[in-house]
Amino acid sequence: MMSFLIRGGLAAAMAAAVATGAQGADLPRSTYKAPAYVMPSAPSWSGLYLGVNAGYGFGKSNWDFPAISTSPKGYLVGPTLGYNFQTGSFVFGLEGDYDFSGMKNSAACGAGTCETSNTWLATVRGRLGYAGFDNWLLYVTGGGAFGNIKASNSLAGNASSNRTGYALGGGVEYALWSNWSVKLEYLYVDLGKFDCGIACGAVTDDVSFKANTVRAGINYRF
Repeated sequence: MMSFLIRGGLAAAMAAAVATGAQGADLPRSTYKAPAYVMPSAPSWSGLYLGVNAGYGFGKSNWDFPAISTSPKGYLVGPTLGYNFQTGSFVFGLEGDYDFSGMKNSAACGAGTCETSNTWLATVRGRLGYAGFDNWLLYVTGGGAFGNIKASNSLAGNASSNRTGYALGGGVEYALWSNWSVKLEYLYVDLGKFDCGIACGAVTDDVSFKANTVRAGINYRF
C-alpha cells in the first residue's frame, strides 16, 4: 500500500512538471526594442549675442593732388554685438562691430611718399537672413560705416578725419553646440573722402577711402 502511494505521488509530480513546462513554452518571447529616434530641433537664432571677429581688408584710396592712388590693406580685429528676431525660417537682426584696423599703403608722389591709412573701422547694420537649412543661416546685410582716414605726405605733413559712409555685404553663419555659432562675412565699405588740404601739400586735396573686408567670427547667443 505504501509503495502504491509513493508511485502515485511521483507520477502526479511528474505530470504537474510537464504541464508547467508546456505552459512556459506557450509564453511569447521578449524582444529588444531600440529607443525611438528623436530628430534634433533646429536652433533658434533669436536673442542677444556677443562675439569677436577678425579678418583682412583691402581697398583703394584716390588723391586729387598729386593725382595718385594707394591700395590700403591689412588686418581687422574687434568685438561684435547684435540682436536677432526669428519668425519661421526668416531672421531679422541688428548688428554692430568695432575693429582695430591695420589697413594702409603708400605710393610715390613727386619726390616724396604719400600714404593712406585706416586705424579703426566700425559698422552698424541690419541683417535679413534665411535659416531653412538645418543649422545654417544665410544673410544679407547693410547699414552705416564709420572710420578714420589718415593721409600723410612725407614732404608736407599729415591730416586725418573720422568719416561716415556705408557698408553692404552678406555672409553665412553656422550654429554649433549650445548657444555658440561661427560665421564668415564679406562687406564692401565706402567712407567717402575728406579734404587733406595744405597738410598734404595743396590748397584743396580730397582723399577717398573704399575697402573690401572678409572676416570670420564667433558669437555666443544669450
